[in-house]
Amino acid sequence: MSDADTTVLLLVRVVVGITMVMHGLNHWRGGGRIEGTARWFTGLGLRQGRLQAWLSVLTEIGAGALLVLGLLTWLACAAVISVMLVAGLLAHRRNGFFVFKDGYEYVLVLGAACLALATLGPGDVSVDEAADIDVTGWAGGGLALGVAVVATAGLLATFWRPQPKEPEPVAGAASSDSAGQEVS
Repeated sequence: MSDADTTVLLLVRVVVGITMVMHGLNHWRGGGRIEGTARWFTGLGLRQGRLQAWLSVLTEIGAGALLVLGLLTWLACAAVISVMLVAGLLAHRRNGFFVFKDGYEYVLVLGAACLALATLGPGDVSVDEAADIDVTGWAGGGLALGVAVVATAGLLATFWRPQPKEPEPVAGAASSDSAGQEVS
């Protein structure tokens, strides 16, 4: 591996890893703290919002730390891809592509970067390299993507219970106000 390859893989791994750690810390200690994160997850249609919040915090901080170290890189990448799939599907997809409209562009980039890392490997400056853990190439990328998709599907099948949409009022039909009085 060339010096440039080693440096670029280290840079991407550390930047994505620190980003995930900071994201997890924000879910835990930021603005609304764990209670606010739990309410947000519940608002997305996930049952047991507090459990979801803690699982998200642990996954984001844990996967981020593993990426920084370059340890079990394909598994850390699978965790990030899964978190990004859940976020993309439940929170961002309906808003379109652009992040400034709360769209999915940010989660798409992080997920794709992790798929690339799982495929290329962590590089020479990593615990995986020192420990001779070599799950890279099509196997690393395939395992990361496969585990991420299965984990995402399992989480959604187990915990996602979206609220049914309220029917749109029919034009010209009478509706009622907050006190239950019919208005036209």
